[in-house]
Amino acid sequence: MQIETFKLGQLDTNCYLVWCEETQEAIVIDPADEGGFISEEILRLSLKPVAIVLTHGHFDHILGLLELKLNFRVPIMVHEADLFLVESVQQRAQHWLKTQVDPAPKPDRLLKEGDKVRFGKEVLSVIHTPGHTLGSICLYNNEVMFTGDTLFRDGVIGRTDLSYSSPKKMRQSLIKIRELPGSRQMYAGHGESF
Repeated sequence: MQIETFKLGQLDTNCYLVWCEETQEAIVIDPADEGGFISEEILRLSLKPVAIVLTHGHFDHILGLLELKLNFRVPIMVHEADLFLVESVQQRAQHWLKTQVDPAPKPDRLLKEGDKVRFGKEVLSVIHTPGHTLGSICLYNNEVMFTGDTLFRDGVIGRTDLSYSSPKKMRQSLIKIRELPGSRQMYAGHGESF
């Protein structure tokens, strides 16, 4: 598995371009707000995108969706509990960034605990980790985990003071992650990997 990390947008959101070295099939995890740049990187690396996966529906992680969807026509995947965030991206970006943004396209596949995301010979499993948002997920295999805004370096966690957030669910999600066997390289939604 090959991984390229791009720090994008006003909130320095990590976007991950992840691909199977053998087949060149790729997924985009959290396209931040630079769909054009990500598209150029996909073409530069001669990759074959097969999906866009959202760790959660916050605007800083999804503003690149429309351009990627138009350029590559691949399915968008998100947990059902975060659909309301994807659908209200324009209002949320206006509130937080004071700027007009494109609407987000409707997701094509709703993910749940235990689902698999396949690209080439690679597979990432979905673990539902609510707390930061209702539909936060992490994607993992035996070597890596993409944590979105659930967990950052040095044990920092995503904020849980939003109306739909839950400190209790966040604690439960962190226990669920900790109880997975083995150790992994962790790739967070912001900051450095750990």
